[in-house]
Amino acid sequence: MAQQRELRLAGLGGQGIILAGIIMAEAAGIYDGKFVAQTQAYGAAARGGFSRSDVVVSDEEINYPKARQLDFLLAMSQDAYEENLSMLRPDGILVVDSTYVSDIADAHVYAIPFTRIAREQFGRENVANIVSLGAITQVSPYISEEAMLQAVEKRVPPRFLELNKKAFEAGKNAAKEAKQKSALQEEINEEM
Repeated sequence: MAQQRELRLAGLGGQGIILAGIIMAEAAGIYDGKFVAQTQAYGAAARGGFSRSDVVVSDEEINYPKARQLDFLLAMSQDAYEENLSMLRPDGILVVDSTYVSDIADAHVYAIPFTRIAREQFGRENVANIVSLGAITQVSPYISEEAMLQAVEKRVPPRFLELNKKAFEAGKNAAKEAKQKSALQEEINEEM
């Protein structure tokens, strides 16, 4: 039976959500050799309105290109978290930008401060989307790290390539740390 996965990136206009979705789709389709469909939606406001990018990844042809029941959700704002959480499968992977998402009901979440990392390590909030893509490769099995990095390298302007590669690496490291904390918390919960 075909493995089809539905992934959603959601946040605010200006956070690079659409570009991140395009990069994910290219990573899955071009570099991982999967079937992929990418759709996007955004509000009327250029900055601050909602922004969403869905990526459907499959081993076989995709019959319907939009996400209906999410296997993965990245929420880069509190509103994005609240509006999309109900679409996440019970066993789905939830990742939030803890810079902007603090009111989290779900205990099984990777809370990583993507925007804060971008601001503090690189002096540019506009690489938070690339930080998040690096993190996604560590917490989600749907797109390989190698493919995601290749897609980032092809998509970003050459003069910003090194910055984006460092942002990608920072995201990977932050996700590894978040996974360790999550595993430790699960151990503590099991002992209680």
